[in-house]
Amino acid sequence: MSDNLADGLDELRKHLDLKTIMSLIESTARWVDPATFKLLPIWYPEYARRAQLYNANWTVARMLKASTLKFEGNTQANKALTQALGLRSRSNWTCCHIWGVDDPTYQRSNDVVQDHRFFSCVANMVLLPMPLKAFTDAMPDVKAMLRICARNTYGWHCDHESVAEAVDLIDRWNEWDAYPQSWPRAPGKGAPKGVRPLNAKIKANSKRRLQAIGHDLVHAGPYYPREAVRASLEYWGVAV
Repeated sequence: MSDNLADGLDELRKHLDLKTIMSLIESTARWVDPATFKLLPIWYPEYARRAQLYNANWTVARMLKASTLKFEGNTQANKALTQALGLRSRSNWTCCHIWGVDDPTYQRSNDVVQDHRFFSCVANMVLLPMPLKAFTDAMPDVKAMLRICARNTYGWHCDHESVAEAVDLIDRWNEWDAYPQSWPRAPGKGAPKGVRPLNAKIKANSKRRLQAIGHDLVHAGPYYPREAVRASLEYWGVAV
């Protein structure tokens, strides 16, 4: 018996084909309504992955128990997606960023989600049952199909320079056998299953969030990243 295992994805494909995986994602994913994206594209422009965290007034650095600085993981992105979907709570669901740096070795810095413009963009996220996130993290074909669906649904794709090759890949995509039937294959040609329609609660959430951003730009403490927030709002054409 060899002590070298075959590639894990190759082993998985022997037992679970790509079309079945995509069917699971198609049936369970929850997407933000395109109308919600137009209403407020970015919900927490003050945050980005690995950004240093501060207290509620942006005056004192947050610390871990070991007296080390605390940095943002995925908390605020999860919060943005939850609010944009009009949810209050959820268990065993996870926020999956659609656009990011593709690196199966996890050695490269993920410049996309470290960019304030894209970290809490609701067209850059989909809610999935927690076990399915492993597919989106590790399988290039799954990532590509999610990106095609998101671009066709929201009329937007990430233009960060680090994902230029990924954009080129979906521009040239012609492997439609596993692509979910309910997902749009061209811009403006429908929306995927699992879209949660814009409603009064989501509108109220977006209004509160926008008011909070405007308040913090004026009143938050010295560590509030005003320059990054203003640049993000300008990028998305959001007025406060």
